[in-house]
Amino acid sequence: MDWMREVLKCCGQQAILRTAAGEAEALVFLQPLAERKEGLPGAVTSIGWVDQRLWLYLGRERVDPGDTVLWNGLSFYVRSSRPYYIGGTLCHWWASLEAAKEAS
Repeated sequence: MDWMREVLKCCGQQAILRTAAGEAEALVFLQPLAERKEGLPGAVTSIGWVDQRLWLYLGRERVDPGDTVLWNGLSFYVRSSRPYYIGGTLCHWWASLEAAKEAS
């Protein structure tokens, strides 16, 4: 879908995807997922106070569970993912991401 490519080109965030196929740069949307209750651990980021535990990924590049997304100094593991189609054409990939825990 050319319109999705154009939206990502205009408004996407530069990220690095580490997959079984290797490492590649990609334009994606990353957004913290809303939580049902307040007071959860989080941090102040360029987009405000966010819960860093679960994030949303939207992009044209495939990511699978276990892959890693690197963005803005943060590292995320892909928990689940699936493609979305319009008709028979791939529109984008959706994924749920979990912030990587730092090594002690």
